[in-house]
Amino acid sequence: MTSQVYERRRRDLSPFYRHQSEVSFFTGPPHCAALFPQSCLRPHSEARQLTVQMMQNPQILAALQERLDGLNGSPSGYMESLPKVVKRRVNALKNLQVKCAHIEAKFYEEVHELERKYAALYQPLFDKRSDIVRAAYEPTDEECEWKVDEEEELTEEMKEKAKLEEEKKDEEKEDPKGIPEFWLTVFKNVDLLSDMLQEHDEPILTHLQDIKVKFSDPGQPMSFTLEFYFEPNEFFTNTVLTKTYKMRSEPDESDPFSFDGPEIMSCTGCTIDWTKGKNVTLKTIKKKQKHKGRGTVRTVTKTVPNDSFFNFFSPPEVPENGELDEDSEAILAADFEIGHFIRERIVPRAILYFTGEAIEDDDDEYDEEGEEADDEEGEEEADEENDPDYDPKKDAAPPAECKQQ
Repeated sequence: MTSQVYERRRRDLSPFYRHQSEVSFFTGPPHCAALFPQSCLRPHSEARQLTVQMMQNPQILAALQERLDGLNGSPSGYMESLPKVVKRRVNALKNLQVKCAHIEAKFYEEVHELERKYAALYQPLFDKRSDIVRAAYEPTDEECEWKVDEEEELTEEMKEKAKLEEEKKDEEKEDPKGIPEFWLTVFKNVDLLSDMLQEHDEPILTHLQDIKVKFSDPGQPMSFTLEFYFEPNEFFTNTVLTKTYKMRSEPDESDPFSFDGPEIMSCTGCTIDWTKGKNVTLKTIKKKQKHKGRGTVRTVTKTVPNDSFFNFFSPPEVPENGELDEDSEAILAADFEIGHFIRERIVPRAILYFTGEAIEDDDDEYDEEGEEADDEEGEEEADEENDPDYDPKKDAAPPAECKQQ
């Protein structure tokens, strides 16, 4: 499969950078759709989990691509029947569409610059968040005040009781520093990320102090880098682990009509300098081998890859010819999804994923969609009842004696 086909199928999930494989309910102009956030990744969504599992199945991907290849460029018959003079005008419109694609590409380039500009404005707030999490700064009483809705307010009696219990708990245990296990809790609260976590990853992620997003400099090829900051720990010597995603925002000359925003071209991780015996991405197994001739048995020790969140920093490399095996394609597809989710959702709204409020919002969106679907079904039933031609006898089950044996 060519890299171009692969890139078109896997697109990021941000409001500005959309997967072409994603189903969009916005029917306006493409450049306007970019201004409407689409919550494409909703943690706690069975549908999303099923989709991810399906998109990681090489057989399903191959069958889907074969189907798409069969449909791509297929003539409808209508175009062939048009008079030659009309076909000429249609070609003129297609040339206009190509020019639109190039203008749209410029739009996304400016969006990237706008994101980079506002990232600098957000960063002081994110830095202060990091200082509070790692106990480098203690917020003032005024900063800690949070106005709750009237519905959530407790009665004076319950407030007093809660205050006494809290004071008692504070006396029983030491005063914790900052917000312990902040990022680990965020990861565990998000299905997309918790699915990556293994038990042996958790002690390491307790040392994760911050995650930052860095955009490429003006005039440089479009890209962004995720930076994971760790305090000194026993597992590796790195203080920062990085993951860079390179993008392209220009129509493909061989297929300009497929352009729908920036495409991820590749991603690169970093080398983790593991302390001896602490590399959780590898495991040692013992295997028994029997000699065919003598029948003797020996035990062989072998080092093999191990499931771990930290494999995220060692993605498959895209070869120069762009050809990838199906397993590597599936891994990269999931990788791109995770990278953009961290960039667009986790970093800007980390506290809401820590408390679970962002997850509740995602669930509420699904509930609303479900209610709309129920309403539509109800309308259909009502229409049937009001239809003068509707004959309920036709829908009735056949008598028992008429059932086939």
